[in-house]
Amino acid sequence: MSRIGKKPVTLVKGTSASISGQTIEVKGPKGTRSFTAGDDVTLTIEGDAVKVTPRGLSKRARAQWGMTRSMIENLVTGVSTGFKKEMEIQGVGYRAAMQGNVLKLSVGHSHDVNFEAPKGVTITVPKQTEIIVEGIDQQLVGQVAANIREWKQPEPYKGKGIRYKGEFVFRKEGKKK
Repeated sequence: MSRIGKKPVTLVKGTSASISGQTIEVKGPKGTRSFTAGDDVTLTIEGDAVKVTPRGLSKRARAQWGMTRSMIENLVTGVSTGFKKEMEIQGVGYRAAMQGNVLKLSVGHSHDVNFEAPKGVTITVPKQTEIIVEGIDQQLVGQVAANIREWKQPEPYKGKGIRYKGEFVFRKEGKKK
């Protein structure tokens, strides 16, 4: 039995869900998101909760059960509060700035890196060394943050680079004389 799948997903105040076939659509104050579940699970709305049940006892049905429930919970969280990734830049002369929809990164390359924010994601730069990525799609927010981090990953000797807020970077000792 799936421990995650057994719990119903409660709809937060201000959100509503509708099911048509295997597709669930969740509407909230931040927008609308939908998810199409596999044929191994059944979706039902009971009061202010969405319940997911497996159609069989096969290994695939049990795996889809918990995954589908987690996806629906992420839809509800996304349209009600949204998702956010905070990043920080460390290094002398490293900085970021927003110009319209383009994030300009100065991270040690011979040129500034221009990163265009995709649709559905908001990038803000409160300080020159902080970047905040926000949106209603958890996967898209995480992917955009990973793409930004990819331009200059933290290096192990001085720790310079773009990192997630609170991320621990394993430091190495330099050469000994």
